[in-house]
Amino acid sequence: MTSVMGLLEEREAAARVRVEALQAEADRILAELGVAEAVLERRVIARAELAEALATPAEQTQAPVPGPREEEAAMDKVPVAGSIVPRHGEGMTAAALAPDYRRIVELVETGPGEGEGISAKEITAGLGLPLVPAKIEGVRSRARRLAERGWLAVSPSGRFMPRQPTATVPAPIGTPGGPAAG
Repeated sequence: MTSVMGLLEEREAAARVRVEALQAEADRILAELGVAEAVLERRVIARAELAEALATPAEQTQAPVPGPREEEAAMDKVPVAGSIVPRHGEGMTAAALAPDYRRIVELVETGPGEGEGISAKEITAGLGLPLVPAKIEGVRSRARRLAERGWLAVSPSGRFMPRQPTATVPAPIGTPGGPAAG
């Protein structure tokens, strides 16, 4: 004959197995429910977008042609980090550069004035970056990019200098090609 305690333990174990099975099934159903809700949400959005597109007249769906004010506003945009470095052109200032590049140009322009230029390590220190090879090489890469695009000049020794002005200076009076030559 089995004991009452043994019978209760068997029933408890059976109930525990049933609860675990139902919990696993509930988890599976909840996961399926989440996927089904996501599909439903995408379809509702797609239907709403389609209804909106069909309700809009054709002339409103065409992209507007920017007028003079919009073109000026687009030109006045401030460059952000990660922007492409533009080629230096007449009348361009360092304000056309992204902040990182602008700071490098400003440091080089205010650097030692003896014409020897400033090294990548000195620029890195001036930017307040740690003097580790990775940071120095990153600054050197940016400075070289600025030199390639005409914002800086680079010496044969690899030092960076302010770019040389490209404006032509008239020859002095009385010299060949000067105003009173002839």
